[in-house]
Amino acid sequence: MIYVFLFLIMLVIDQYTKYIIDTNFLLGESSVVIDGFFNLTYVQNRGMAFGLFQGKIDIVSIIALFAVLIILGFFIKNFKKMSILERIAYTMIFSGAIGNMIDRFLRGYVIDMLDFRGIWSFIFNFADVWINIGVILIIVEYIFFGRKKEK
Repeated sequence: MIYVFLFLIMLVIDQYTKYIIDTNFLLGESSVVIDGFFNLTYVQNRGMAFGLFQGKIDIVSIIALFAVLIILGFFIKNFKKMSILERIAYTMIFSGAIGNMIDRFLRGYVIDMLDFRGIWSFIFNFADVWINIGVILIIVEYIFFGRKKEK
């Protein structure tokens, strides 16, 4: 199935980039990619997105596990009713959630490295990218292509 393949490709990209950063950078080390705009910076996130719940990795891991199970259950239950865009979106969200969950359970932290200094101060990873694009696709689907519910 195409969605399993998409899931695996995104998961491999996420985990491979984290492996490259973990094995080639020291914690806190940064490398300029585009001066004043984009760096690769190795940080360990021991919380959630945007630095929330730092140091509470156990609580975050439990929340993430439940979120993944809910997303997977929703995806399986509603798969036939979903549009292609929704299927891609939920596949992306699921892949990102699993990618970060792997880090939390195996490492005790999530590796982040994408550092757009010219835009904001948060550093993130490809799993976060997949999640955010997935959410945006769901919003686009709902606003522009949403099926009207029958009364």
